[in-house]
Formats: sequence, C-alpha cells, structure tokens
Amino acid sequence: MLFEILRKIQSDVPPLKEGQRDIRQDINSLRNHIHVMQGDINNLHGTMSQVLDRLGRIENRLELRELAEAQARFEPHP
Repeated sequence: MLFEILRKIQSDVPPLKEGQRDIRQDINSLRNHIHVMQGDINNLHGTMSQVLDRLGRIENRLELRELAEAQARFEPHP
C-alpha cells in the first residue's frame, strides 16, 4: 500500500515541476516588463523636468518684458 502511494506521488511530481517552471518564466517576464516600464517612467520624468526648466526660462523672460513695458509707461517720451 505504501509503495502505491509513493508511486502515485512520483507520477504527480513531474507535472508540478513543469507548472513551477512555467510560473517562473511568467514571473521573469513580468519582471522584465516592469523594468522596461520603470525605464519609460524615468525617461518621462527627465523629459518633464526639461519642459519645466524651459517653461521657467520662458516665464522669466516674459516677466522681464512685462516689467520693462510697465516701467516704460512712466518714463517721459520725446
């Protein structure tokens, strides 16, 4: 009887190992996708930072122009 139980266990192990191998491959695939997505997110952060820097420079230029125009109103014109 014990021999039959061991034989049954022995026949059940290979499908379990195959399933475990498939799960490992799926997990590795998910890890790779997450890694790629993280790289994309980092690239987006870098691009957003560049856009914000350019926007800041544009705003600074506009404020300087607005100040010069406001000051010109009070200066005498020939």
